[in-house]
Amino acid sequence: MKKDQDNCSLCQGRGIVIIDSETARPCKCMLHRSIRLKFRNSRMSKEMRDYNFSRFSSRYYSKNHRDSINGRTYYDNAAAAFAAAQKFTRDIKENIVPDGILLTGPVGGGKTFLACAIANALLDCGKEVLFVVVPDLLDQIRATFDRSYEYTEQDLMDTARKVEVLVLDDMGAHNYTDWTANKIYSILNYRMNNRLPTVMTTNLDLAELEEHLGERTTSRIIQMCKVYRLLVETDIRIVRRHEKEGNAK
Repeated sequence: MKKDQDNCSLCQGRGIVIIDSETARPCKCMLHRSIRLKFRNSRMSKEMRDYNFSRFSSRYYSKNHRDSINGRTYYDNAAAAFAAAQKFTRDIKENIVPDGILLTGPVGGGKTFLACAIANALLDCGKEVLFVVVPDLLDQIRATFDRSYEYTEQDLMDTARKVEVLVLDDMGAHNYTDWTANKIYSILNYRMNNRLPTVMTTNLDLAELEEHLGERTTSRIIQMCKVYRLLVETDIRIVRRHEKEGNAK
């Protein structure tokens, strides 16, 4: 973890930023380090850290097939989601508070890729971003019930509630209990009330989200986020695998 601190252009590895001869403040890199320590099992993988806007390809999205809900082609849906992700990122860089983004669609549609591209662009310019996979987040909160765990439930919940930008990946059809649904509601409700930007991905539609998370949580998501659909005929990972194997022949 110290490597990130050593590479920090703001503090040059000191962990503090000197304001004047009598004043200093903790550097942002120390907050990033604290967040990563608390959620060390749910941060982006090395592969995900390579996801960026320049690598997002629209060629996987059909110009012939149309979304049954909004009537747009899959290609147009993807273009709208991509443009929204870039605008969301620009707004935060310019200290404008945007609406959140909810990316929906089937497995392998590029939702996580685009969410990671947002997170990486913001991390690279020094913003405070926490990327968590929802089942991992809930598992880590449960783990705090073990008295030997390094952090308390309050520590983890407060970090997710208060971080500058939160990315919640894979809000899928998990075995949500009242307890887990309440944790997600608490995080989202705090962030909505305090106008903290949030990006979410799910392979569920809004009706299915309501079935799994409840009406009040889904209502918060609709209030917080603009919804974008990423639809594909075939899982992009499968398409890329076939392409890779074909090129290897």
